[in-house]
Amino acid sequence: MSLDDLKTANFFHIEPDSIFYKFFLESTYPWELLDKIGDFVKTIGSSLSLSDYEKVGDDVWISKEATIYEYTTIKGPTIIESGVEVRPGAFIRGKAYIGPRSVVGTATEIKNSFLIGHVEVPHYNYVGDSILAFGAHFGAGSITSNLRADKGDITVRYKGESIDTKLRKFGAIVGESAEIGCNAVLNPGVLIGEKSVVYPLSSVFVSVPAHHIHKQTGEIKCQIRHR
Repeated sequence: MSLDDLKTANFFHIEPDSIFYKFFLESTYPWELLDKIGDFVKTIGSSLSLSDYEKVGDDVWISKEATIYEYTTIKGPTIIESGVEVRPGAFIRGKAYIGPRSVVGTATEIKNSFLIGHVEVPHYNYVGDSILAFGAHFGAGSITSNLRADKGDITVRYKGESIDTKLRKFGAIVGESAEIGCNAVLNPGVLIGEKSVVYPLSSVFVSVPAHHIHKQTGEIKCQIRHR
């Protein structure tokens, strides 16, 4: 069944020593983790050393090696790891994990999401109810849309098959080193496979396999060349 491609164990490459390993593998599909992000962040946060992290307000843990610029808003529960930049005007609404060396840029909003590490959402992005894997990159203005217009449950569609997630809010799952072009919209329940590319100005309704290109027309093609 092609939907096996989207299972958590196949979609992410999580090392056994990662803080995510056991948590991720408790799920069959990655969207099953979304309702548990807040509790996970609180549990991990409470175990962090205050010699390495500063606890700010209610359940906000910020690495002492992170850079937080002025005019940002950060609500808990949130963990911000080493090497992260949170730039002016960013709004982190809580239930968020911002992994090492990630960038949350100007006027970017994050809500109930994992940015696993080396993730860049640097310019006018919205990431809600989503998981962005290691090395994922969003171009300026690209967003995850996390709510259907009719407020109904969100369906994942992939290679002609579908799963009802029974979730009212679900943005996107973006694989490792995937590139999302400027002003692209990832519609509710989309998964983007590792090292795939979404062209600028695309509106993506169907999940994209690994190593593929999603064009503005909606056409999905396998990448011929790999760097």
